[in-house]
Amino acid sequence: MVNGGVIDALKADLRAEAARLGFAACGVAPAEEDPWVAARLDAWLAEGMHGEMAWMESRAHHRRSPQALWPEARSVIALAMSYAPAADPLALAGHPDRARVSVYAQGGDYHDTVKKGLKALARWLVEAARKRGLGERQVKVFVDTAPVPEKPLAMAAGLGWQGKHTNLVSRTHGSWLFLGAIYSDLDFAVDAAGEDSCGSCRACQDACPTAAFTGPYRLDARRCVSYLTIEHKGPIPHEFRKGLGNRIYGCDDCLAVCPWNKFANEAQAIRAFLPRAELAAPCLADLLALDDAGFRRLFSGSPIKRIGRDRFVRNCLYAAGNSGDGRLAPQVAALMRDPDPAVAEAAEWALGELSGGQ
Repeated sequence: MVNGGVIDALKADLRAEAARLGFAACGVAPAEEDPWVAARLDAWLAEGMHGEMAWMESRAHHRRSPQALWPEARSVIALAMSYAPAADPLALAGHPDRARVSVYAQGGDYHDTVKKGLKALARWLVEAARKRGLGERQVKVFVDTAPVPEKPLAMAAGLGWQGKHTNLVSRTHGSWLFLGAIYSDLDFAVDAAGEDSCGSCRACQDACPTAAFTGPYRLDARRCVSYLTIEHKGPIPHEFRKGLGNRIYGCDDCLAVCPWNKFANEAQAIRAFLPRAELAAPCLADLLALDDAGFRRLFSGSPIKRIGRDRFVRNCLYAAGNSGDGRLAPQVAALMRDPDPAVAEAAEWALGELSGGQ
């Protein structure tokens, strides 16, 4: 059997091993630059839509293609794990005394789970290639912490397509996918790219509470609730505070309304992604009481921990101001003396809202 046949057989076994490790989808994309993807990134950055995410711009040259980051790359294995929820992500919209946490952050930190699977698959691949006479191969694994264009690569590998909300959509798994990539120096045959199936639907555009979409497939991060509650430092601009509602970490609205989600199955196979009971419908009053130590205890092993207590309580104060619940006023008033300026300012705003603007 020639090398081409060996590599094709290895690719088939790779898919099977990926499925065994808990990946819901696996495909292969080219490692070369896609001029359309690179131009789209450049235009987005030129318009400043990345906001304070300076790392997007400082390492844009690496995001243009896998080979720009690692010249030895010959193919990219794109992978996805499903975190499709059992409960309706929008169910808490009518319960202002409760806080809404994005589905992806209600369980354990996905970085840990996905990276563990990627490393296991990479080890398997290196060993399998060696046993099949393909020599000592090199691989690199990435999950959301390096300048890697995960969504375009996943689309190029046939895992789905980038929807009008700019996230990946799968015919099988809907919008609920964590993405990862393995860069390889093996010349795997690439898979057919995913085809856009959004059609005339604009459900995600219409659902955005802060009008963050400047058009289909165009997201201004500076207006996005996920960006504002996670990445944005300091006070959130007044024009977006009412739009936050009771969302305190991330936002699922554009994902949750996607019609393709009706085909997604609850991700029971990955236990680490199942929601913690204390995060499924947390009480705002309890969250407002968190000091730094309490915050660290509650969010140990959670992706929420990365934003720190101050930014988190800032978000909770905006939710309190939007709640209309006067019982929160004493807690809110006490936080006006918080040493963090953004927390104190958010408390002042929230108390004004709870007092009817007086």
